[in-house]
Amino acid sequence: MTGRERILAALDGKPAGSLPLMPITMMFAGDFAGVRYFDYATRAEVLAEAQLRTAERFGFDYVSAISDPARETADLGGAVEWFDNQPPAIIESRALLHDKSTLGRLSLPSPEAPGRMKDRVEAIRILKREAGNDLLVEGWIEGPCALGADLRGLNSLMLDFTDDEDFVRALVDFAIETEIGFARAQVEAGADLIGIGDAAASLIGPRLYREFILPGEQRLTSAIRAMGARSRLHICGNTRRIIGDMARAGAGMIDLDYFTPLAEARAACGPAQPLAGNIDPVRTLRDGTPETVTEALEHCWEESGPLYIVAAGCEIARGTPYENVEAMARFARDHAAA
Repeated sequence: MTGRERILAALDGKPAGSLPLMPITMMFAGDFAGVRYFDYATRAEVLAEAQLRTAERFGFDYVSAISDPARETADLGGAVEWFDNQPPAIIESRALLHDKSTLGRLSLPSPEAPGRMKDRVEAIRILKREAGNDLLVEGWIEGPCALGADLRGLNSLMLDFTDDEDFVRALVDFAIETEIGFARAQVEAGADLIGIGDAAASLIGPRLYREFILPGEQRLTSAIRAMGARSRLHICGNTRRIIGDMARAGAGMIDLDYFTPLAEARAACGPAQPLAGNIDPVRTLRDGTPETVTEALEHCWEESGPLYIVAAGCEIARGTPYENVEAMARFARDHAAA
């Protein structure tokens, strides 16, 4: 069974032989390949080569085009600060929607126009060509709360939830239309699965998440399914108060940060929802030992049950010892999936 076949079987609740191995790597992959992160984030061929080399070295079941959250914002005209060997940063003090009326004048970006979105689509094409059926290819988009925060500024958006609900709804609608188009371009280029990163959603609480963000995430996952692809919902931070609602988003897998105990997630999501991640990427994975990594994963697997996908709570941190990543791979291969 190939890595791609293993993941797809697990997402369908079918026997997968062993646990799928899908840790997020960005700076770790760039460092492993010996490339500047500026090049990793701006040159499709560099990202693709780094992902393929990292997956081969550590036995991952997939490759991913994730690099940073600034692709959509950059193509829409947002201010982005660049660094030589770090991810780019969106400049909140110069937020594109500092003036809310700007939203009405924005046009949906084209993923095939020259820009950062097109670069990710090209990375998908390369990854699919090189990986074939051996590895699952993952694309990536921003979720509605995350893109809203990228465009409006996080602090301003938090106030908008109580000060201007109509604007928030319009912003979420724009974000969803943007990301459906971006997801479609990636699926057409060869992506089997689309990751949805909605980090800011962990900050707003259950009522606001349920009212404003969950319907948008449901629209995204439904559209991705209609394209013939799967989805992965990842919300950084403490999602304990919204995990039950996240289960209603319709994602093929829910990727959990380390703040949310997997036992709580399993109880909230039910027995049929594939769950991933959950170990602390810094204290456990980067600063731990192979033994502590294995112990943490054993705990995750026991709490989740067989529908578990091996990953960290977020990306594998820069500087993580190779032997700790190897411990993740051994754990995945030594444990049976559903």
